[in-house]
Amino acid sequence: MVLLIDANIILDVLLNRPEFVKESSLVWKLCETEQAKGYISALTFANLVYIMRKQLTPEKIEDVLQRLGLIFEFADLTSADVSKAAALHWADFEDAVQSVTAERIHANYIITRNVRTSPKAALWHLHPQSFWLGCESFRLPPAFFGGSFVSF
Repeated sequence: MVLLIDANIILDVLLNRPEFVKESSLVWKLCETEQAKGYISALTFANLVYIMRKQLTPEKIEDVLQRLGLIFEFADLTSADVSKAAALHWADFEDAVQSVTAERIHANYIITRNVRTSPKAALWHLHPQSFWLGCESFRLPPAFFGGSFVSF
């Protein structure tokens, strides 16, 4: 299974957001244990840097990038992606870019808490909780559900 992970899922774990960190960490663990291939788009990483720049030094941001690269693969952003996204005429251009990127990398799902439905969406946009409800086939040790989670 191939997943495109949205910025809010990454930030839930990096910022240890109490109301979201457990479900989002489970998505990370699924990718870390290679039960799914997780991608972060270049657009998402640029957004993460923009958000983190006031709280972290450039060196710490580089460290975060390197650590994310241990779990996820980065999907580049091409000029063809931008053109295809513009041709979708969606109200939210960033969502269009994510959708086009996910399609190009053959993602099965986009995992996000910002679930928006579009009649033109080629992929399911799933909230982590909805994703886990449909994934009984994954075998995660019990410690993943009650133990400590990834932190940077």
